[in-house]
Amino acid sequence: MTTANDAAPAGADPDDTGSTPATTGAADADPAPAADKAKAAAAADDVDTAPATDEPDHTDHPDGVTAADGTDTTAGEDTDQPAASTTDATVDADQPEDADQPEDADQPAVATMGAADAEAATDTAEDAVPPRRRRRWLRVLTVTAVVLVVLAGAAVGAAALLVRRYDHSVHQEPLLGAAAVPAPTTKQEDGRALIEGPLNILLVGIDEQDDDPGAGARSDSIIILHVNADHSKAYLLSIPRDTRVQLPAYPKSRYSGGMDKINAAFSVGWRNGGGRGGGFELLSLAVQKLTGLSFNAGGIVNFQGLTAVVDALGGVDMCVDEEVTSIHVGWDAQGNRKVPYILMAPDFAHAEKQPGVRAQVYHVGCQHFNGWQALDYVRQRELIPDGDYGRQRHQQQLLSALAGKLTASGMLSDPLGTDRALRALGNSVTFDGNNVSLLDWIFTLKGLRPANLTMLKTNGGKFTTEVIGGRSYEATSATSLEMYAAAKNDTLDAFVAAHPDWVST
Repeated sequence: MTTANDAAPAGADPDDTGSTPATTGAADADPAPAADKAKAAAAADDVDTAPATDEPDHTDHPDGVTAADGTDTTAGEDTDQPAASTTDATVDADQPEDADQPEDADQPAVATMGAADAEAATDTAEDAVPPRRRRRWLRVLTVTAVVLVVLAGAAVGAAALLVRRYDHSVHQEPLLGAAAVPAPTTKQEDGRALIEGPLNILLVGIDEQDDDPGAGARSDSIIILHVNADHSKAYLLSIPRDTRVQLPAYPKSRYSGGMDKINAAFSVGWRNGGGRGGGFELLSLAVQKLTGLSFNAGGIVNFQGLTAVVDALGGVDMCVDEEVTSIHVGWDAQGNRKVPYILMAPDFAHAEKQPGVRAQVYHVGCQHFNGWQALDYVRQRELIPDGDYGRQRHQQQLLSALAGKLTASGMLSDPLGTDRALRALGNSVTFDGNNVSLLDWIFTLKGLRPANLTMLKTNGGKFTTEVIGGRSYEATSATSLEMYAAAKNDTLDAFVAAHPDWVST
């Protein structure tokens, strides 16, 4: 584990002194982008083609435009993130010590273009217009907080008062609708209703525009958490955002159905008054059609709140498995935060390096990340060889690391720190327990440990791109369908034994 005794840089938040930094700025030389044509065909994470509907789509384009000098014109919004630390002693020390904090380290800038070019850039004119302001936080594991909800019993199971306090801080509302399982079977134990049998929980991170609720949202992180029948093991199955699926007809949003990318489902269900509940239900139905699974619970997370969770826990230890260059966070020679890459029109599939800006780089090795560093690391896909699959793997690794930190013995002896983390977690979570209280969920899974959490790679972590009608999708391999069937039949242990290379480490 790499460690360093780093002083906070000038201007740093005085409360942000407990974490050593990730590795920092790379040389100005542009790292070689992945050569995989399938990855390029998938296009950038920040632009989608329109859903196959007659409704205008609100897509997840980058929302900032870089000025001529390379300055991020959106700086000044969402400025509550920790300042950057100086570099670790074992890595490239090229981040200026007085670097401004990456207060909005979320999106690369987008090259400016004319209206005619914008209309041609994607399937619809709406696709080419960036939404107004809302930070595109949810490129990454925005669902981590929900997973921690159901793993938190190990950390707080003995502290009933703390659990009850946390229960009241989590927003709870119906989300699953028709995709929910029938009334679950429960048994009474120690005054709690414990859920019996295997469990499937749908976890979704969405891009929600708080300043424009009518604009809808798009799901960018979709994970199934499967828990086996005796609740001793859990499995994480990520669904690629570009997976081609049949979206069922959804009268609540006046949608007639059609083939589309799965991450379009939330925005389609949101429309015409469907709202968050409609978006989640349609997405749940699409996932159900793809996997054959019904769900015992579901959750949505505000990703920005997760930064506070990481920092409340004192940071998180992660082992970087490949060099990762951020397209979102960089620094100029004076230590000012700059956007290091611009996603270029017309398809936004190419990230162009900006001169004089050194990108944040995460080098191979075990390191200690604070909140913004961990979340920036797991958001990256454009400049890594396995693209979105690599990002999914890193997201799952962060989830496991956070769960381990929350359940560590040291946290049990720090009730105030645990309380801060759980309260921050609760503020970012919307949870549907399918008529089972969050308290009962926590106590049901109180014996589950992070060491028994297995992370699986859909499609074996390999691109299965198909182009239909000029649009690029991810196909679902036959073995992935076997994996989903194993989750439905609660036989994922046998699937893992037959496909050990599908386990993400």
